Amino acid sequence: MRDLAILGAEPAFPEALHVGRPNLGDRERFVQRVEDIFDRRWLTNNGPYVQGFERLVAERCGVRECIATCNGTIALELLIRGVGMEGEVIVPSYTFVATAHALQWQGIRPVFCDVDPATHTLDPARVEELITPNTTGIVGVHLWGNACDTTALEAVGRKHGIPVIFDASHAFGCRHQGRPIGGFGAGEVFSFHATKVLNCFEGGAILTDDQELAEKLRLMRNFGFESKDNVVYLGSNGKMSEVSAAMGLTSLESVDEFVGINRRNFELYREELRGLTGVRLLEPLHPEGFNYHYVVLEIEGAELSRDQMVQVLEAENVLARRYFFPGVHNMEPYRSLQPMAGLPLPQTARLSDIVMTLPTGTSVGKSEIEVIASIMRAALCRPEQVAEALAVPSGDA
Repeated sequence: MRDLAILGAEPAFPEALHVGRPNLGDRERFVQRVEDIFDRRWLTNNGPYVQGFERLVAERCGVRECIATCNGTIALELLIRGVGMEGEVIVPSYTFVATAHALQWQGIRPVFCDVDPATHTLDPARVEELITPNTTGIVGVHLWGNACDTTALEAVGRKHGIPVIFDASHAFGCRHQGRPIGGFGAGEVFSFHATKVLNCFEGGAILTDDQELAEKLRLMRNFGFESKDNVVYLGSNGKMSEVSAAMGLTSLESVDEFVGINRRNFELYREELRGLTGVRLLEPLHPEGFNYHYVVLEIEGAELSRDQMVQVLEAENVLARRYFFPGVHNMEPYRSLQPMAGLPLPQTARLSDIVMTLPTGTSVGKSEIEVIASIMRAALCRPEQVAEALAVPSGDA
């Protein structure tokens, strides 16, 4: 049985294994693009690389319009404003904090809704219960790449005459109802942050089939400028730079390879973790249309808690993550503004206590996965020793 660092052994890995370590495409191809950008001296303001990136993303996602932005949060803020949300908007608490911040930053009150325990995405029945005369929209989140119940959420939106949009930050390259994610609701937002399956260093995009909305969003992205000297709309600065678009194009050329590696890793984890009591690997809703970018475990009913398992792995230099702990409603400013928000969120509370993610991507292979699984197996075979070691304050061992 493997010796554990938490019990005094040397860590299994000399360097940290991270969740979300960036995938890199063809470095030489990227450098060629950067050299071309330098030669052109066209560094930003809707240059040819941004335009090319927008065109290819729209084609891949089967939508008419792609508006590239400097990051996913700005993209979400622009879309929220573009569809006219104000007052109160229903959103999950079980998500990254930026989803709620994009509302609160604009003076919109996020109304936190519970999620489906199986998919971790917004529960349409709970959404319906939260609708009031002050509700002006619904923001669903396609978590881990698994899509929301778009049909049910859009039906709620139509019934009450309010727009539905989707935060698809996790879902580039995923499919739903037989087509790529990107064209559901009034619009969808991707993040192309360095940790995503496709990255632009920093970047984002809004996708929509609504050409009128797209024109408005392009104005909003660039201070409201319609032409050189003509500002016709209230706007901000959400533009993507040329070098970010160059990285995006380079990532696009390799994204299918990245997904293939992710899927291989996912299947290896499934095999290696098979039979561990109280450890559930979250499976994709649509295996053939999934990016496998997150290896998500629920630790429930095991001999060790999720938090204990995270500590065991951290001691081995495996930087597993608690997602999305402790729930956005328990973060500021929301816990002060809405101190009772957690009462109707039992599934959010449960998932916040049991979910963790493991390293994957191009920096992880078969040998690393075998070792990670062996660490978890060894810890679960001696839970009392591990719990006792974790209970000793640092420096007192």
